[in-house]
Amino acid sequence: MKGGDASAEAEFDDFYRSTAQRVVHLVYASTGDLELARDSTQEAFARAWQRWDQVRAADEPGAWVRTVARRIAISAWRKDTNRTTAMERHGEPSTPREPSEDRVAIVAALRTLGPEVRETLALHYLADLSVDEISRQTGSPPGTIKARLHRGRAQLTTALGDKEEPDE
Repeated sequence: MKGGDASAEAEFDDFYRSTAQRVVHLVYASTGDLELARDSTQEAFARAWQRWDQVRAADEPGAWVRTVARRIAISAWRKDTNRTTAMERHGEPSTPREPSEDRVAIVAALRTLGPEVRETLALHYLADLSVDEISRQTGSPPGTIKARLHRGRAQLTTALGDKEEPDE
């Protein structure tokens, strides 16, 4: 809702006070989950406030809010059901492993690079993009991309303490 129309705010406040509890009860009766009912109701009223000019002009603003609250609850229930089904099918998500020493060293070495060089290396080695693709994506000439790759490999070699020359 646009503007700070005090009468519209008062009208909405009265509407909320007179209908919110019934909406919570309806959604709770439908879902059996009081927390979900409360959350869905609050979200529905927030949406109603955003469109209050249209909602209050409806034949039955309470029906609009009830419908939106029920749809929000159904959507949340479906997401939760899908998540549960996926966990049953695939098992609990594994807890992340501690990063290896090599990974910690590589991340630290990457942080020593400038942002353009780091981005170029990431696009080339992690996103598997060619020099021409990186050039188009970043707007840098292919020669600049090649120079960044060369410089980045050399800087990583130095940062990681490797005495071998980097491959071209």
